[in-house]
Amino acid sequence: MLLKRWKIREGIDDYTVKSLADSLNISEVLARLLVLREIKTFAQAKYFFRPSLESLYDPFLMDGMETATTRVITALTENELITIYGDYDVDGTCSTALLYMFLKELGANVEYYIPKRLTEGYGLSMQSIDFVKERGTDLLITVDCGITAIEETEYANTLGMDVIICDHHQPKEELPPALALLDPLKPQCNYPFGYLSGAGVAFKLAQGVSERIGKRNLPLKYLDLVALAGAADIVPLIDENRVLVKEGFNLINENPRPGILALVKISNMEPGNLTSGQVVFTIAPRINAVGRLGDAERAVELLITEDIEKAVELAQVLESENIERRKIDEDTFERALDFVESTLDLDTDIPIVLHAENWHPGVIGIVASRLVEKYYRPTIMLTTVDGVAKGSARSISNFNIYEALKKCEDLLIHFGGHQAAAGLAVEIENLEEFKTKFKQVVKESLTEEDLHPEVMIDSKIKFSEITPKFFRIIDQFSPFGPGNMRPVFFAENVEMVSSPRIVGNNHLLVCFRQNGSDKTFDCIGFNLGEYFNKIIQPDVALDIVFTIDKTVRDGRTFPQFRLKDILVKEKSPEMESAKTA
Repeated sequence: MLLKRWKIREGIDDYTVKSLADSLNISEVLARLLVLREIKTFAQAKYFFRPSLESLYDPFLMDGMETATTRVITALTENELITIYGDYDVDGTCSTALLYMFLKELGANVEYYIPKRLTEGYGLSMQSIDFVKERGTDLLITVDCGITAIEETEYANTLGMDVIICDHHQPKEELPPALALLDPLKPQCNYPFGYLSGAGVAFKLAQGVSERIGKRNLPLKYLDLVALAGAADIVPLIDENRVLVKEGFNLINENPRPGILALVKISNMEPGNLTSGQVVFTIAPRINAVGRLGDAERAVELLITEDIEKAVELAQVLESENIERRKIDEDTFERALDFVESTLDLDTDIPIVLHAENWHPGVIGIVASRLVEKYYRPTIMLTTVDGVAKGSARSISNFNIYEALKKCEDLLIHFGGHQAAAGLAVEIENLEEFKTKFKQVVKESLTEEDLHPEVMIDSKIKFSEITPKFFRIIDQFSPFGPGNMRPVFFAENVEMVSSPRIVGNNHLLVCFRQNGSDKTFDCIGFNLGEYFNKIIQPDVALDIVFTIDKTVRDGRTFPQFRLKDILVKEKSPEMESAKTA
């Protein structure tokens, strides 16, 4: 069990908290949560709780947008063949579906193409460019990829295709020679918000085209796909993303398109109150599965279909692929654990770098994430594809794995990604040298303390403060995600109301109260079954760290705590006195 560090966020001005609480007529705990999000005035709070489409930024603030929209409109008027070229994950398939349906509605001659993960790999390739050229493509639009495809873009240009790149990943120093390059992170771009998803950038292109042809609101019907992509791709849910994702979830919950409805139902859920967390853990894996194990174009086909029966049929395909993916995932994880325990010395080897020739390339990113969760170390999982070691890197807090790989780029064929996750490829003969250099880079960057997960606590709270009004307002903080995570609370000296239970795969189910009160809350601690024998001991007191979620029983919504950690301590005489007072 990983020892976690609890830390209450500091630097909050009490006067600001009290002033905000008074102006909004809310508790100081809620006001503190807002101030932690840099919301300090009534007007800022109104913008936070009532995000509006009117606050979306002008798409033409993005460098290259004018050129891109002009070229798309030319392709529309001259009936040129446009090919949307996407990625095989949720963001890529949603981006592809969005632009395809948008252009189709405008009468475009448009097709889409998603590379095969197992045979073509990520992003543009010479092979795929030849294929789309043979189709007769005049204009190639990449979505969620392309920002590092310098040689591939040059090659497409030599074949007579114009290329528009829509991406959101970190660019390198040299940019591809595309006709237009839309990426809010590129150096010369002054777009006000730099953290859109790939589907967010595709949406901005659709916005730009719509404004130029006098159909400004046309892209809004595709915000469900932007929301799906934004939640799944773990982009910061702040600023413009918060507006896009919140409005998109309204569409998903009120009027889901056939493909999304079929996915929701096959995940044993119902639209109406779906959250970003449910998308991340239920819908997204099913979309990703078809790209991990085979052809991701089936996911695009599901998202664009208007036929309910076809949607149900395709959703079942995704479900079957996801079941198979889980089996491969579990087998690979078990083998990776054996590798770690038998070949690595975690006292001296800080990062985990594993390579096996026959690991499935479609699941090693998931397994890398699971290893990070178990060991809390920067982790790289590699398999062999066409004689080259290719794989995925995942990081921990306060460590930028993209920058670490950049320091090793002389040993890499290519790499790309961001602070938390990246993809890479390395020649087999350079693998050991790469491992050595990467381990040294990590060792120089991390301390022993960094290797213990830090649980950041937003506020201390008493159970008596969790009222129906408090619960309603907390729910309005959604959508939750990076930049706007669920508030984390700390409660002292709680006690069990009844015996705890282990449910599912090592999950702890328990009901707590505080200070002998009749007010109780159901709690679930995912993967916290190890605490069972500790908390049932007599004469112990418990402090808990948790978030507040919701559960539905008999048509009514109730708060449910999600435990993040438990501190077991001896019960003091003062506590016994308070209990009997």
